[in-house]
Amino acid sequence: MRPPFPGMDPWLEHPAIWPDVHNSLISAIRDELAPRIAPKYYAGLEQRVYALEPGELVFVGRPDIVVGRPASADVAYEPDEAEESTAVGILDVEVPINDKLQEWFLEIHDVETGTLVTVLEILSPFNKIHPQGREEYIKKRTRIFGSRTNLVEIDLLRAGQPMPLRRKPVRSDYQILISRGATRPKAKLATFNVRQPIPVIPIPLLPEDGEPDLDLGAVFHALYDRARFDLRLNYAKPPVPPLNKGVVDWARSIVESARSS
Repeated sequence: MRPPFPGMDPWLEHPAIWPDVHNSLISAIRDELAPRIAPKYYAGLEQRVYALEPGELVFVGRPDIVVGRPASADVAYEPDEAEESTAVGILDVEVPINDKLQEWFLEIHDVETGTLVTVLEILSPFNKIHPQGREEYIKKRTRIFGSRTNLVEIDLLRAGQPMPLRRKPVRSDYQILISRGATRPKAKLATFNVRQPIPVIPIPLLPEDGEPDLDLGAVFHALYDRARFDLRLNYAKPPVPPLNKGVVDWARSIVESARSS
C-alpha cells in the first residue's frame, strides 16, 4: 500500500512503532547510498544499546564494548550460623527486569584510510526526549562538532524539543540538519511540516568530492509500502502525539481519500 501522506506519516511517530521505523529507515538509507558512494566510500550500520530498567533508561553504548563495573557493589548478606530466619512462608516478590533497545545509525568511511567521514542519525524518543538519552546523544553530537566529521541529523518526530542550535530556528514539525565539518559552525537546516513532502537532501563527503542527493521521501515511502506499516496503524484514532488543530481536518481527509481509492 502506498503511504497516504505526501511526506511524513504522523501515525508512525507512535513510540510502540517508531523503533521498527527508525531502524528500518536507517537500513534503507544505507542500501540507497552504498552503491552510489562506492568504491571510494562504504556505508556501515552501527548500534547503540539502551538498557531499560523500571523507571529509568540507562545508556550502555555499543554491544561489543565491555561495560565497566559499577563504582560500588552491594555486599551479599550472610546470616550468622546462630541467626534464625524470620522470613518463613510464601512471599510476593519482584525479580530484576533488564530489557534492551537497539538503535542503529549510519557511518560513512573512506575505504583507503578507514577515516570516519559522515555520521547519519535519525532521532528517536530516547535520544530526543528522555533526559539521560538526550544528554548522551548531545555529548556525541558535540564530539562530532569538534571534529571534521560531517553530521546529517534527521528529526521526524514532533514530540520533544529540537536539538540545540546557536540560533533558534523557525519552529517546524520536522527538520534535517546538514553540518559539514569543513564549514562549521555554518550549517544547513531543512524544515518542513506534516503537509509537506520530505525534502531531498545532500549527503556530504570529503570536501573534494561531490555530494550525492538522498531522496529521503522516496526511500521512506518505498519502505512504508514494502514493510506494510499500514497494517499496524489505526487511523481511526488520533496519532501520538496529537496533531495541531489546524491540520486535523486535512489529515482526516487524506486518510479517508486513501481508504476510498
